[in-house]
Amino acid sequence: MSSLTDKTILVTGAGNGIGRAVSKGYAAAGATVVLLDKDVPSMESLYDEITADGGAEPAIYPMDLVGASPDDYLQMAESIGNNFETLEGLLHNASFLPYLSRIDDYESDIWFQVMHVNLNAGFLLAQACLPLLRAAGKASLVFTTDAVAASPKAYWGAYAAAKAGLESLMKVLSMELENSDIRVNAVDPGATSTRFRKSIYPGEDASTVKQPDTLVPLYTALMNPDSGIRHGKVVHFGEDWDFGL
Repeated sequence: MSSLTDKTILVTGAGNGIGRAVSKGYAAAGATVVLLDKDVPSMESLYDEITADGGAEPAIYPMDLVGASPDDYLQMAESIGNNFETLEGLLHNASFLPYLSRIDDYESDIWFQVMHVNLNAGFLLAQACLPLLRAAGKASLVFTTDAVAASPKAYWGAYAAAKAGLESLMKVLSMELENSDIRVNAVDPGATSTRFRKSIYPGEDASTVKQPDTLVPLYTALMNPDSGIRHGKVVHFGEDWDFGL
């Protein structure tokens, strides 16, 4: 039996990079994946890849987190509930960082957008989807974080602040859900060859950075209720995860 058979999992930022690789991994493990991204062509090509590989037919939910309102999240959760009734997993993987800048020069509208996608969306997703996660029985909520959350760097501004806030949100939720069957964790994937990373490090030799597929076993384990993942943990790829996979 595949580890995620008959589970429905929502993935934000599913169209490219880590989200794309992990969505394919979830589908290969038996899950029905709800693909959420603003990039519709990328989601459509991912849909084709998943079905061509024999995975369960995924769902596509176009949504731009930059401009999404609280009502948009509620409508998204209602749509998932109407189609699937429950949600066994939620991965908030979408990230947004258009540039590095010192605080002196940071454009306030960009600051708010970065905070909204990386932090506020995590709160709004969790709040909207918690009833579906509770209805599933055993469920998992996962946030993708970054090393700059714990070790901030100059010029990373709103992104570093947002990821630090996201880790705090994860820990708050894990404590509030301590006596439930919902596990809450975060992943620091480390340096990974993605379009996001290339925009920040344009001169980096991509061959020196791991590919997103490398992360699939970790993200799959986090969604598997039998994997032994602890609750309320920031899991650092390559340092402190070994679940016998």
